Amino acid sequence: MRQISSLLQGLARSLSVGRDRRGDGAGAGDGKAAAPAVLRTSGTVWGEGSETFAAVCSRRGEKGTNQDCSIVWEISCPLQGFGCQEDTIFCGIFDGHGPWGHYVAKAVRDALPPSLLCHWQEALTLASLIDGEKKLGDCRFDLWKQSYVAACAAVDDELRRSRRLDAVYSGSTALSVVKQGDLLVVANVGDSRAVLGTFTSDGGALAAVQLTVDFKPNLPQEKERIRRCNGQVYCLADEPGVYRVWQPSRDSPGLAMSRAFGDYSVKDYGVISAPEVTQRKIGSRDQFVILATDGVWDVLSNEEAVQIVAATPDRGKAAKRLVECAVRAWRRRRRGIAVDDCSAICLFFHSPPS
Repeated sequence: MRQISSLLQGLARSLSVGRDRRGDGAGAGDGKAAAPAVLRTSGTVWGEGSETFAAVCSRRGEKGTNQDCSIVWEISCPLQGFGCQEDTIFCGIFDGHGPWGHYVAKAVRDALPPSLLCHWQEALTLASLIDGEKKLGDCRFDLWKQSYVAACAAVDDELRRSRRLDAVYSGSTALSVVKQGDLLVVANVGDSRAVLGTFTSDGGALAAVQLTVDFKPNLPQEKERIRRCNGQVYCLADEPGVYRVWQPSRDSPGLAMSRAFGDYSVKDYGVISAPEVTQRKIGSRDQFVILATDGVWDVLSNEEAVQIVAATPDRGKAAKRLVECAVRAWRRRRRGIAVDDCSAICLFFHSPPS
């Protein structure tokens, strides 16, 4: 993991990073412009040479250590002229669970982006040799999809073999997007969610479009896969409506999602780390995408989240305001229940109107 993490630093391009002086996430900055770096804490990122802008915020809940983490970085083009664009940015958000979940989440955060980039470089090189430069633009999504599938498998395998982390009863979700020009590639493992803010028409209302599926164990296709592998899916009596994955002969581990990195105690019983990878061509009506952990979506609807972000005058504070609204919603709507960790990334596609 250490070698891959150092590789990430070498692959990342210079970023203009401004951190919120009063940021609530772990490691929030001091408000001064930072040296070229990958943003791994609450703060903001301006995509170099593009209109892309990202705001990030994470806040610890009331259950102990914050097991959420995130990353934003701009990808340099490995093969100039081969279907590449300078305007390429990666955003990822990770939600750990279990006793070692915060370590697993950080390990996946540090390993997935460079693994993805390495597989993309390989796929890009091979495709350029087979199809030539002219056809590469037509298969960008296919290259990213196969790269994501390979990268997730490699990271999960590396995590399984790690001697530094015990991920048998701990794991992490992983939701990420790659924006390359007007192409948005979304890859989801777990129950975090991506929601697009887009206008219904020119001059129309701003609407929320969910881009991902919350991979809960009771989804028909997920439940069927788990049961084919002899896993069990059911709710506890004191948690009606909360479906969990259990081993066939033990009341363990009670995993509340059907896809995750780690969680090797149930990997033989239908829990997988394979991502669902989808695409969207970004148009002029599409304004931003929100990536957030389930702590946000448990108390806010897609529409509420989009309206909160859209109504924030300072884009640099959009993620922070969304997280703050989620925390208040927890205390108002779920009294007596410990507030979950809440984290969000708001990725804006266009410059604000002057």
